[in-house]
Amino acid sequence: MKQIPLPRTDLTASSVILGLMRIGKMSDGEIRSLVGAALDAGINIIDHADIYGGTRHHCEARFGEAMQLTQAERERILIQSKAGIREGCFDFSEEHLLRSVEGSLKALRTDYLDVFLLHRPDALVEPEEVARAFDALHASGKVRHFGVSNHAPGQIELLKTAVRQPLVVNQVQLSITHAPLIAQGLALNMAGLEQSVERTSSLLDWSRKEGMTLQAWSPFQKGFFDGSFVGDRESHPELNDALDEIAAAHGVTPTGVAVAWITRHPARMQVVLGTTRPERVRECVAGAGIELSRPEWYRLLLAAGTILP
Repeated sequence: MKQIPLPRTDLTASSVILGLMRIGKMSDGEIRSLVGAALDAGINIIDHADIYGGTRHHCEARFGEAMQLTQAERERILIQSKAGIREGCFDFSEEHLLRSVEGSLKALRTDYLDVFLLHRPDALVEPEEVARAFDALHASGKVRHFGVSNHAPGQIELLKTAVRQPLVVNQVQLSITHAPLIAQGLALNMAGLEQSVERTSSLLDWSRKEGMTLQAWSPFQKGFFDGSFVGDRESHPELNDALDEIAAAHGVTPTGVAVAWITRHPARMQVVLGTTRPERVRECVAGAGIELSRPEWYRLLLAAGTILP
């Protein structure tokens, strides 16, 4: 498993992340099998959020109950979680962030988070409040590193006017078929072309310049929660032909190729998995272990509908 250093931290993380938003109804044994398969495959980072599981902290609590990590086991794993989404609003207030982290630590049965992310931008954010929360969490040792999720460069720069800790990761949606981060830059300034519409504020290039790691969520989604493109020949026949042929050439599965498409990018992005199946985890890790050629990478992008002018 490819390991990457997270800039401005002392952490080295796997290029594939195990996301646990769907473990709420799994048994203890099933959770242990899933996490064990990920660890055995070389994954060392687990992704949570306080809202995963229907009730607040439910999936975190299922992880904590099932795993009951020893100190040695805890030190092998990087745990990140997110907060800021409440029913009917987003909330980056100092009170909410501190309360959410306390709830996450209790549910996860751990003393600290390796990484804590602001989940979705709060339109009413007060950077000074975020800074006070981060200072308290960092000083107490409850959070070691900080980041954001679904944030634009300007929103991150606003936070940085008050936040003193480095913001080291940004978790954003990216897949072969949902790739405005990449596709817009290929068709810059082309009037009348949907692909040229600016939707990301050049987040990808900005993140590379700033040394901020992007984590790709929903790496197999056709669009916004529209189902997986892998195996869907009705909506993406050309893409699935390409996935099958490239998978056969590299000795991995089409799912693995979809992971490889993201990890091939020189931005050194991580891929967040949402699967509950150990065999799927192994497929994805195998994909992350190959490097697509430039023609293979572009073939997949074009087969998904992106235009090269």
